[in-house]
Amino acid sequence: MASYGSSSTANSTIVYDTALLLVRITVSCLIMSHGLQKLTMLLGPDEVQFPDPLGIGPVPSLILAIFAEVVCSFLIILGFATKLSCIPLIVTMLIIVFNVHSADPFEAKELPIMYLLLFIVFFVTGAGKFSVDYLIKKKKPVNY
Repeated sequence: MASYGSSSTANSTIVYDTALLLVRITVSCLIMSHGLQKLTMLLGPDEVQFPDPLGIGPVPSLILAIFAEVVCSFLIILGFATKLSCIPLIVTMLIIVFNVHSADPFEAKELPIMYLLLFIVFFVTGAGKFSVDYLIKKKKPVNY
């Protein structure tokens, strides 16, 4: 029978935190690439053509999407304010799935649904040990 001593638990924690780090960085870089394309659109010479799902205008909608996809993704890569940073991304993905692409076939919704589920996972799990959040939490004294 296998022994589940402290070294086995420590190894599984390292594997979990490493996997969380790799997925966190990969997903955030991928969504950030979409945000950087939007930033180029905002800074370009042409008039902004962007959906206005919130009724606030295309430019403010674009700025909110850029904030979520670039700024919040960067914070998630660092593992800083991870749970808070996931909220704008979750809201953005919900708007994309249920508003922007509501009439489109499922294939148009697959990627934002995947991002949505991953950001929900990060919201629930947090950033893990390899993060700024962990370093901040580790330095705070615990009062019982």
